[in-house]
Parts: sequence; structure tokens; C-alpha cells
Amino acid sequence: MQGLGVTGGVGLAYGALSTLGLAPAAADVARDFRAPARGDLIGRVDGKHSVVILGGGPAGLCAAYELRKGGYDVTVLEARQRPGGRVWSVRRGTSETDLNGETQTCEFSEGHYFNLGATRIPQGHITLDYCRELGVEIQPFGNQNANTLVHYRSDTPLSGQPVQYRAAKADVYGYMSELLHKASARGALDDVLSATDKEALSSFLRDFGDLSSDGRYLGTSRRGYESEPGAGTDFGAQRKPYGMSEVIRGGLGRNFSFEFDHDQAMMMMTPVGGMDRIYHAFQDKIGSDRIRYGAEVTAMRNVTDGVRVEFTQDGKQQSVTADHCICTLPPNLVGRLANNLPADVLLALQAAVPVSAGKLGIEYSRRWWELEDRIYGGATNTDADIAQIMFPYDHFHSDRGVVVGYYNNGRQQRAFESLTHRQRLAKAVAEGSAIHGEKYGRDISSSFSGSWRRTKFSEGAWVGWRGVSDSHGGHGSSDYEKLLQPVGRIHFAGDHLSNAIAWQHGAFTSARAVVTAVHARVLAS
Repeated sequence: MQGLGVTGGVGLAYGALSTLGLAPAAADVARDFRAPARGDLIGRVDGKHSVVILGGGPAGLCAAYELRKGGYDVTVLEARQRPGGRVWSVRRGTSETDLNGETQTCEFSEGHYFNLGATRIPQGHITLDYCRELGVEIQPFGNQNANTLVHYRSDTPLSGQPVQYRAAKADVYGYMSELLHKASARGALDDVLSATDKEALSSFLRDFGDLSSDGRYLGTSRRGYESEPGAGTDFGAQRKPYGMSEVIRGGLGRNFSFEFDHDQAMMMMTPVGGMDRIYHAFQDKIGSDRIRYGAEVTAMRNVTDGVRVEFTQDGKQQSVTADHCICTLPPNLVGRLANNLPADVLLALQAAVPVSAGKLGIEYSRRWWELEDRIYGGATNTDADIAQIMFPYDHFHSDRGVVVGYYNNGRQQRAFESLTHRQRLAKAVAEGSAIHGEKYGRDISSSFSGSWRRTKFSEGAWVGWRGVSDSHGGHGSSDYEKLLQPVGRIHFAGDHLSNAIAWQHGAFTSARAVVTAVHARVLAS
């Protein structure tokens, strides 16, 4: 049943339970017909069964939403004054005091925003299923763009020189194809390829690298033009290729593999108006009366009749006791609660190591990236501390827009997280100007930045599992597997307990698995 819940959604799991006679029939209540959604609970519980959910982020709100379908009494405790957790859309009026003690208030123009948290959704993720089910409008997200730039340091004349992505790709693919073509022609691959294989390979390489008839890369229109072709005999002027050694040693292709990744190699999507629209829609379906904002959890303990959770709200210490608890708080913060968790569980929680990441949004009063560089979405990449500059996917051809001046993690984010906002902006503008020129520092009307390690109630953007090299999940980690099991009536959920860490999809699959487990447990009792 748990397997069915993870792969097909809780609806499939509960449908199977119903078929086996293990799920009670739905109450006979008159209502308008609605086709079953993929996540619907088939069969509702009899009697009153309560679940307290710690955290109103993706996992917490998804769990509450699905449990409500089954007739459960749910209470969500969220320390922030908004839904979404680490899914945070910053717009005019957003105010936040970070753990450095600095308060920022966003002054973006009306209708403009940027996602300081999650910003893109792969087509294969169930996040889009919830957008459809909840009625959240989506739009395309330009993940790659041939008109953006790469800018890397090296020991070649290309060091620190901005290179258009299309030119970098043409040269890298062209020279790699030429080298492989030469190796094959000189017999270096004869021990693994037949004559027919080599002929097929040669045909592929000539097309892939746009090689000349004799197998050389001489440059191509794929690199772009110094002047675009026009009418009549205006054939334009193609950009000449860089030298082979410059391209190879310059590392122009060091970021190409990003767009081959399973979750990145596609047109991506994003909600219109901000990623947090999903969580406001969840809130509307669950009911605001079931979500207690400003509720800072201080204790979580298994007790005889269920789970007792203590929290502070409006300066008052309060508590709630429920039959079950789903804890979706960041694992690095759970150990700070007063609790009666076993020592091995507390050690397992410590094995989830928080990752530093952050973003800066810069509002410009002039869309220079469209007007001068013809950039519509996508990102410029660099090995400077800003890591990348992400261009707007909305408000095309308007008078202003919000550019993400950096989105970085690890070492590159640590260069920013201890700085004040003004210092972050100054450093980002200096590094961005080295790539896009002086215009990058002009026409700035407002800005807002955030570091997840310095954000209260998170203190990390996502986690990596100690001793596990795969960033997608905790496969092979005994600590990860331990937290997949309930401790008494306390269950843990979140993207950190999925094979899609740092994705909303991971939080949703984890929440579905735990809801399935809780429901099966209630039915069995």
C-alpha cells in the first residue's frame, strides 16, 4: 500500500484498500458530482481521528489537504505568518528580519516579484498535478537560452571574457566532434567499432558538430552573427570561432551538463504570479481555521493517548494533543524541540546536513536585457560568486522587471550570507557588470535578498545526507531509512525523505507516503 501511495498517489492506494474491503465506504452525502482527482482518498475513516502537522510548507500542507479528503481532523502549526515554508515569493510589502538582525521590506513595483525559494517545475513532477487540481494557473519557465552568456576564469585569452551560450556550444560541440572524427579516422577506435559503425559515427559527428566535408570544425552560423543577415545580398557576418585549445582549456562547456539532467532537460513551468500561489490555494482548500500561523513549536512528545505538541502563539504557551503527528520541520531544527525521541533518531536527524543557498532580486526600471541583448528568460552562468544571473520569464516588453542577480549555494553563497543587503547588492552588481557591462549597474530601482542559512525557521535551503554523494536522496543511508519509519505516533515527512531533495515534488511524494501509512494504520486499528 505504501508503494502504491508513492507511485500512484494516495488515491490509488486507498482504492486498493477499498477493493480489499479495508476502507470504509464514503458517507452518503448529497453533493454535486466531481470526477475523482488522482490524489483523492477513496474511503473515509469512521469516527474522529486527529492529526497535528508541524510545518505549513509543501509537505505539511499536502498532508493536511489529503487527510482532509479522508475525513481527518487536522491542525497545522506554522511558525511563519504565511503558507509555503521555503517556497517564498517576495513582492511589494514583504518584510523579513533575518538571523543577522537585518530587516528588509520589499519595494518592488506592483505586480512584480521573484521567487526566493522554488521557482521552476519539471513537467514530470506531481507539483503540476496539484496546480491542475487546485486551479493554479501556470506559465512557461525559460530554463535555457542561447542568447545568455558564460563567463569563466582560465589560463587562456578567454579568461573572464563573456561568451554567448550559442557560440560556446557551437565551438565546444564542434571541436569535440572534430577530435572524435579524427580519432576514428586514424583507427583509434577500431577495437570497438566496425567499419559500418565508424561510417555511422562519422555521419553523426559531421551533423552534430557542423563539420566540413573533411571533418574539420571551421565555425558555423550556429555561433551567431556580428551583424544579422538581411534582405537581398546582405548575408550578415558570422562570428569567427575561438581556437580549439582556447575552448578546451577555457572550460566553456563546464555547465552544459546541467540542462541534460533529468529534472532540467525540458521546457519547465511556474505558477503565474509566484510559486506561493500553490500554497495559498492549499490553504483555501484546507481552511484557514485549521492552520495556525505564528505558532512556534517548542515540544513534541509521544504520550499515552497520542502525541502532545507544545507551541508559542501570540506570546502564550499552548498545546495540542492529537492521535498522530506528522513532523515536516527541517530535520536540523527538530532536535532543538523538547522531545522524547530515542537517541538513534536524534542522531539520524543530525545526519541531514543543511545546505547554504540564497538569491538576490534586482528590479530594473529598464529591461536592458531585452532591448540590448535580446534575452528573454534563461540564465547567464559564471564561476564568480554570483554563480548565475536569471532573467525574467514574465512581463515581457514592459517598462521594468526583476532580475535574479544571483542564485548560488555552498561556497559561493557563503561569500554573501554574512553580508548586509547593501553589501550583497554591491558585490553582485560588480560581478554582474564584469559580464554584462556597465548597463548592469544602471536603472536599479529596488532590490531584496535572502540567505536560507540566515532565515529563521529554516536555517538551510535543503539538506544533504552525511556520507551519501547522490544529491537526489538518501539512498544507502541508514539514517535516512530510520526516519522513514514512525517513532510511536510521530511520522517524519519532507523533501529530505524523498528521492527529489530540494524539489516540491519530493515533499509531495513524502507527504503522500506518510498519509498512506497513517491511514492504513488507522484502518488496521
